[in-house]
Amino acid sequence: MFPIYKKELQSFFYTPFAYAVAALFMLFFSMPLANAISDMEGTNKMIFSFTEMFYSVILYFIFLLPILTMKAFADERRNGTEVLLMTSPVSVAKIVLAKFLALVTVYLFMLVCTLFFPIITAIKGEVVISQLICAYIGIFCWGTMYIAIGIFISSLTENYLLAAILSEVVLFMLLFVDNFANSGFMSQFPKLQSVLYQFAAQPRFAYFSEGFIRLSDIVFFASATILFLAWTYISVEKRRWNRG
Repeated sequence: MFPIYKKELQSFFYTPFAYAVAALFMLFFSMPLANAISDMEGTNKMIFSFTEMFYSVILYFIFLLPILTMKAFADERRNGTEVLLMTSPVSVAKIVLAKFLALVTVYLFMLVCTLFFPIITAIKGEVVISQLICAYIGIFCWGTMYIAIGIFISSLTENYLLAAILSEVVLFMLLFVDNFANSGFMSQFPKLQSVLYQFAAQPRFAYFSEGFIRLSDIVFFASATILFLAWTYISVEKRRWNRG
């Protein structure tokens, strides 16, 4: 499993790809902070809060994370290297896990880069440490779920652009499922509304961003991540059997 994990990491870090995505991520992260600084209106102290910042950045996740995940399996099929992968002595479960962990490592690299902002803010402001830690845990859980979804969609097609677009559509729907559940139309169907609300990730992240950690929220993100990885395994294993 480690050779595949290492190969995936090299495909990111030995090219400008991961650094370009991280630079975009940092740019999006800096925009809410720049707006907060411009709104200080003469005061020389700013309380650093990740609540508004992460809510602003989450929308950009829909466009950034599919760029990371779109080539996970789609590119292997397009380039014909999937045959070598499928005939290797490594099990499908380990292949899926290695690709997932490699993408999570890249995602962690992007999150570590954002520590620059609270460090700079602490020089002239106040950083709420408890909220900061909870927000990072929440955004990590959210991101790993998105990565698992992106890998699954990438396993369904050989066109990585199509995989990126489909991932963006699915992630966009998941982001606003709570808004749809709370709409006037869905209020006519309280039972269905309750079911839809159980799949809403945004309200769960709200607790993290406010400095609270609930076991139910961690279980939700972990379960969703495992579920989509399991579906990826089934998708890849099915193709492996079809190849004989």
